[in-house]
Amino acid sequence: MRAVYENRFADLEPLLGRVEKPSRYIDHEWGTRSKADASYRACLIYPDVYEVGLPNQGIAVLYACLNAREGFSCERGYVPWVDMADAMRAAGVPLLSLEGAAPVASFDAVGLHVPHEMAVTNMLEALDLAGIPLRSADRGEDDPLVLAGGPSVYNPEPFAPFVDAVLIGEGEEHLVEVCAEHRRLRDAGATRSEVLAALSRIPGTYVPSLYEVSHEGACTAHGYAVPRAGTDAPAEVRKRVVADFAATDPVPQSIVPYAKLVHDRLSVEVLRGCARGCRFCQAGMTYRPVRERSADQIVSAVMSGLARTGYDEASLTSLSTTDHSCCRQVLARLNRRLEDTGISVSIPSQRLDAFGVDMALQVAGEKKGGLTFAPEAGSQRLRDVINKNVTEDDLERAARAAFEAGWRRVKLYFMMGLPGETDDDIVAIGRLADRVYEIAREVVPPAQRGGVSVSVSCSVFIPKAATPFQWCAQTPDDEVRRRQQLLLRSVRNRAVRVHYHDAETSLIEAVLSRGGRDIADLVEAVWRLGARVDAWPEQFSLDRWEQAAGEVGIDLRAVARTPYGLDERLPWEHVSCGVSRGYLEREYRRALEGVTTPDCTRSSCTGCGVCPTLHVSNVLAGERS
Repeated sequence: MRAVYENRFADLEPLLGRVEKPSRYIDHEWGTRSKADASYRACLIYPDVYEVGLPNQGIAVLYACLNAREGFSCERGYVPWVDMADAMRAAGVPLLSLEGAAPVASFDAVGLHVPHEMAVTNMLEALDLAGIPLRSADRGEDDPLVLAGGPSVYNPEPFAPFVDAVLIGEGEEHLVEVCAEHRRLRDAGATRSEVLAALSRIPGTYVPSLYEVSHEGACTAHGYAVPRAGTDAPAEVRKRVVADFAATDPVPQSIVPYAKLVHDRLSVEVLRGCARGCRFCQAGMTYRPVRERSADQIVSAVMSGLARTGYDEASLTSLSTTDHSCCRQVLARLNRRLEDTGISVSIPSQRLDAFGVDMALQVAGEKKGGLTFAPEAGSQRLRDVINKNVTEDDLERAARAAFEAGWRRVKLYFMMGLPGETDDDIVAIGRLADRVYEIAREVVPPAQRGGVSVSVSCSVFIPKAATPFQWCAQTPDDEVRRRQQLLLRSVRNRAVRVHYHDAETSLIEAVLSRGGRDIADLVEAVWRLGARVDAWPEQFSLDRWEQAAGEVGIDLRAVARTPYGLDERLPWEHVSCGVSRGYLEREYRRALEGVTTPDCTRSSCTGCGVCPTLHVSNVLAGERS
């Protein structure tokens, strides 16, 4: 029998005094939108703690879309920190929604956001705390429909057995359509299997239980998913895309929290998509095509959002905000509107050129914190391999412009272990960092040089599905550590600080990025050993993952380090973001040749396949510079 929808905060309240940050678990924030009298209820769960999950724009968008529909109510849920999770289990309190403090298992649908691969153990933690069977095959007629969606669903196989359906692509229209169909079938008395079969016919909906793993023909050791015999599930599930992006709500955010968030500001999505074509970047492929909002819409959205929420900062968000064709105009208009209000505008992503610095200057005013530039690779040869399309001169001009404009802290972001990388490329990172510091000493007056800070942050390359590098292996973790030490020795100026990501966490990320449905057994095994909130360094344990891998017979390093052949079917090829396999293969070959590919919003079509396949096109508000 389905759990009863009822407020159980009285059961949770005695636990609040025993845990860190009890504000994570209480409701009554300003601006919530759920409805008490709805006939269909959904709970969207972000698989991390409240202060990380609440700023997520994807959840905010879907929350607003569902609650705008008559008869639908959407609430939120977050995964408790380990102290509260343990206390809830001991007290017999299930995972509750935030708005109604109702058992998550009492909802018609439960949506799990997949922001990154390391969230998978928390997805199981949420289901178990809710009292919902972990695997779709074990759920009964009274259990909620478990959905998944988000930016990291383009290889859904490692978590596929745990969800009933995966929504591929943009969800504004898709989620509402799925929930409406579920409600219709529920009211008609349809069985769970009938519901899942019907949902598979909605474009963009992947129902894992209707597929099986095949190893016929050329394929990786993980096999590939094909529709089960006797089903009409599609051989390829293509992502949903919102063609008229400008018609969507630019400010779905309405909730003002009590607790301090990791991104505590108003967020306005100014454009969606990126056509720069960095070959390591999954989002740059899966978010296509490029669609910009108009300058009028952006300015209006910022002003109305600030008035509605009371925030003192507005962030213009996208994969590359300064690529917006009207960025300069938007910032100038906002600066005039917000003058003398104490409200600031931020752009979290800047181009690595003087234009990007100019845009940053417009939003910073007198408050110049730090600027981040992302050359990604130290040498021009390797930047051409990854299609970064920036030069050392670009970096030098940008750094010089930044220091001349008054910035004193500059961070340089690189990746390590990129395909084709050599020791010379690592040494080049150190040389670039030293050069940026030299520019600071050339530009900054002697009296101010004590405040100059140049730092290097270096992450480990992880091969991602739906990218030109999806066939590539990850560099072995011991080799990564050797290159990290080489990087430290290559930076000659002691004033330059170097930070790098943990190779052990990156290994598991690669396993979850490159594996197939067999990895689901590993995920469940490691969760049963206590893995949760693995994205937090203090909670991650490689030993635990290795123990679980031994239990299920999986070689972690073989999964991460085995290159895939261009003639092999990949575990995720039944899911498509619209970018063709042929294009990805061409880009991979161009990478091997060190040949770059231009941005199609500034040149001609590069043949990625998104526009004709998904029947959409790039939409620009003006001419891009």
